[in-house]
Amino acid sequence: MASNEGEIAAWERAAQAALKGANPRLAAQLWQRILQQVPTHGPALLGMAQLHYRSGALPEARALLERLVAADGRDKQQWINLAVVCMAQHDEAREEEAIRRALVLEPTDLVALILRAGLLTRQGKRHAAARAHGAVAAVAPPLQQLPPELRPAVQEAMAYREQYDTDFGRFLDDHMAPLLRDLRGERVQRFTASLDIMLGRKRRYEPQPALFHFQGLAPITFFDRADFPWLDAFERELDAIRAEFLAAQAGAEGFTPYMQYGDDQPLRQWAELNNSLRWSAFHLVEAGKVNEANAARCPRTMALLAGAPQPDQPGRTPVAMFSVLKPKTRIPPHCGVSNVRLVTHVPLVVPPGCGFRVGNDVRAWEEGKAWVFDDTIEHEAWNDSDAARAILMFDIWHPHLTGPERALVTAMSDGMNAFSADEGSFGL
Repeated sequence: MASNEGEIAAWERAAQAALKGANPRLAAQLWQRILQQVPTHGPALLGMAQLHYRSGALPEARALLERLVAADGRDKQQWINLAVVCMAQHDEAREEEAIRRALVLEPTDLVALILRAGLLTRQGKRHAAARAHGAVAAVAPPLQQLPPELRPAVQEAMAYREQYDTDFGRFLDDHMAPLLRDLRGERVQRFTASLDIMLGRKRRYEPQPALFHFQGLAPITFFDRADFPWLDAFERELDAIRAEFLAAQAGAEGFTPYMQYGDDQPLRQWAELNNSLRWSAFHLVEAGKVNEANAARCPRTMALLAGAPQPDQPGRTPVAMFSVLKPKTRIPPHCGVSNVRLVTHVPLVVPPGCGFRVGNDVRAWEEGKAWVFDDTIEHEAWNDSDAARAILMFDIWHPHLTGPERALVTAMSDGMNAFSADEGSFGL
C-alpha cells in the first residue's frame, strides 16, 4: 500500500488532468504507479484499459478489464467496456457473457441492449435479434432526447424491427392463404382483422393481450357461469380433484415456480416472484403437451379436463395446472397473451383474505365454485391470509369463436412455429 490514501488520490487527480491536457503518456505512468501500490484500483484499471483500447492494444485492454470485473464487477459500465473490447477481438462468447452481466445489473440499459441486438444480428439469429432490437426501441426515449452518438443505433433498431414485422406478415399471409381460400364464404373477417392488428397493420384498443387480439370478441371480465354447463362436472368432483392436488402437494415433487425467466430480462414487475415458489404450479398440461409424470398422479382431474373445450395452439395451449399462492403473496397486475382462449379457475383451497380482480370487477374465490374470465384484461390476485391458496387453472377456447375461426387460430400458431423453426419456439 502507498504511505497514505491521500497520495494515491493525488496521483489519480493528476492522471485525470493529464488526460484533459492531452498527455496520455503521463496519465499512463500515473495509473501504473497506482496499480503498483493497489493492483485492484478500479479507476486506474479502467483508465489504463481505455488508453490501451484507444491505441489499438486490445489484448492489454482486455486483460485490464478482466482484472477489473474480477475484482469488482458491480458496475454495468465495466461489463459494457469489456463487451466492446471482446467485440473488437471477435470473441463472441465472452462478448455475449459480458453483455448479459451488464443487463443483469441494469436490464433496461440502452447501450447494453444495443450491443446485444448488434451481436445477435451478426450471429444471424434473426428472431432473437428482432426481439433485441424491439427491446432497444421500447426503452429508448424519443430520438431528439438521445445523445447524438446513440441515435443511429436506435434508428437502426426501429428499422430492423419494422422490416422483420413486415417479413413476418408476408410469411403468415402466404401461410394462411390456402386455408383462407378453402374458407371463402365463411365469416372470417374477425380473424383477418385480428391478424392485421397483431402484425401492426391496424391499431387495436382494449383489452391488452401480450401477443394476439381477436377482433370482435366482447371484452367481458367474468363470463356468465351458465354459459359453461360442462363445469358442473368439475364442481361435482371437487373432492376428487382436491384429493389429487393434496396428494401431489404432499409428495413435494413436481411443483415449480410459475414465473421463470432470465435475470437479464427487463420484466421488473415480476422480480419478487421470478423463480420463486411463492407462486408455484404443478403442471398437468404445459404449452400443449401433457406432463406425463404429473398427469399420472391425477387421473380423475385429467379425465375431467378431457371434457373441457381446450384450445389448440401448438406450442402454446392447452395448459392446465394446480396453482398455489403462498401466504402474504400478491400477483401484480398483468395481462395475458391472447383473447382467443379464456382462463378457468376451480378453487380447491381458499383461506379467508384472498381476492382476485379482473378490470374493475373484484371477487373472492369460493371452494368448488368455478369461474371463467378473460385474462387479457388487466387482472391481479392476492393472498393476505396465513395459509396457502390453491386452484385448478386451465384454459379453454373463447366460446364466441366459430369453428372456422378456431381452425384459423390453430393454423396461425403452426405458421408462427414454422417461421421461427430454426431457433425453436416463437417467443415474441
